[in-house]
Amino acid sequence: MIHSLFLINASGDIFLEKHWKSVVSRSVCDYFFEAQERASEAENVPPVIPTPHHYLLSVYRHKIFFVAVIQTEVPPLFVIEFLHRVVDTFQDYFGVCSEVMIKDNVVVVYEVLEEMLDNGFPLATESNILKELIKPPTILRTVVNTITGSTNVGDQLPTGQLSVVPWRRTGVKYTNNEAYFDVIEEIDAIIDKSGSTITAEIQGVIDACVKLTGMPDLTLSFMNPRLLDDVSFHPCVRFKRWESERILSFIPPDGNFRLLSYHVSAQNLVAIPVYVKHNISFRDGSSLGRFEITVGPKQTMGKTIEGVMVASQMPKGVLNMSLTPSQGTHIFDPVTKLLSWDVGKINPQKLPSLKGTMSLQAGASKPDENPTINLQFKIQQLAISGSSATDECHCRWP
Repeated sequence: MIHSLFLINASGDIFLEKHWKSVVSRSVCDYFFEAQERASEAENVPPVIPTPHHYLLSVYRHKIFFVAVIQTEVPPLFVIEFLHRVVDTFQDYFGVCSEVMIKDNVVVVYEVLEEMLDNGFPLATESNILKELIKPPTILRTVVNTITGSTNVGDQLPTGQLSVVPWRRTGVKYTNNEAYFDVIEEIDAIIDKSGSTITAEIQGVIDACVKLTGMPDLTLSFMNPRLLDDVSFHPCVRFKRWESERILSFIPPDGNFRLLSYHVSAQNLVAIPVYVKHNISFRDGSSLGRFEITVGPKQTMGKTIEGVMVASQMPKGVLNMSLTPSQGTHIFDPVTKLLSWDVGKINPQKLPSLKGTMSLQAGASKPDENPTINLQFKIQQLAISGSSATDECHCRWP
């Protein structure tokens, strides 16, 4: 399975390495560095890189490359999912996953990695099980370990590790029993200048925070589960019941976890909740152009649109832009030709707009096409798909 793991920062320095089987030389990362040089951005580095004797599989998160080295062919998504689980575990242990934090807690990092993989194969990947095996670092525990020479390794095997529910520890007790489910959806759409949707799709996840006593058995149903495609579940979900009844039945882990992720195709998509009106014009033989955009809400069911960001890649012939926003701040980079407008929150009574002129190169021909406009936004307590809002949640203690 996985022979070695290398952590590489944005500068190309290997600041941590871990080997489970034979030691793999750092020189194997030269193939990764070559692919990194060919990529325009860090996110564009190929996730799978073949070499004469190894395969390099990597993920890029928090400005760190997590590069796994394997010698035989394995399902690449299996390794990539494990690397994401490593990052999530570090973030859960240390609060943030950064180079500085990993270096400051290097002993705990090695202890956690040793438990997550056994001879290169995944063993314990659930956070609550790992926290019983390896205690999370605290200031007091660090001082005690420094004085006594002890480690963060637990004295006994976690109670849930050998049970049929390995993701949940036994003997959980809470004074206040509560469970929270956050439905997070990201919509990716392309809209033409007339406002018609060309293509659109939704990627959604349901994150849960469950703090319940004992061994609860939860049942979660949806308003319209048939719209969900490519559903990926946490191991706690009973898949057969989902297949037959489209109901989530599960014994949850203790604490925070991702219950499922899903996809909604364009055929089942409801209306886009925002609209953009624009007037971008270039005149032949003139060194000036007109730029005007307005952003407004549409079918938000009374919810506020916030965190609105507008970005537009202008043509190379645009030298500068003189714009006035009705709200927010804007920046135009004359080198990259990127216009960014931080709108913030949309007030339906006074729609935000950005108006002004563009300075063009003298004698330059009129651009063949208008620039594209990228819009990012957030809407709290609104599921765009119309299917992922939970209808009922039942809890039963055996």
